[in-house]
Amino acid sequence: MSTEEMMFFNQWPQLLPLYETLRDKLCAAYPDVKIKVAKTQVSFYNRHMFAMASLPVRRRKEWPSSYLMVSFGLGIPIASPRIAAKVEAYPGRWTHHVLIEHEDQLDGELFGWLDEAYRFALAKRGH
Repeated sequence: MSTEEMMFFNQWPQLLPLYETLRDKLCAAYPDVKIKVAKTQVSFYNRHMFAMASLPVRRRKEWPSSYLMVSFGLGIPIASPRIAAKVEAYPGRWTHHVLIEHEDQLDGELFGWLDEAYRFALAKRGH
């Protein structure tokens, strides 16, 4: 893990283990993954961005106080109680947000969605 990634979690060190598990599973599944750390999120790329991890800087009243937000893009909206929010960012591109509070939430269902997002990003045209 890079120093930039570790520094991203300076204000929320309790979330670093969740991120490490997410990162390790994505890097194991997709050896070509590229990771970019920005001010508000850590992004995972193949040809295009397919997943993001962010901190609970902005949150809704009903959301927990501490969570790792895992976001991903798909061509269709997912109907699941695990999806905390979703928005059609562009026509035919839905961004989904899942709140992760515990390691057991980094499960097969979530990684199934992330796999779909990885494949969706690979198939996307343009830059």
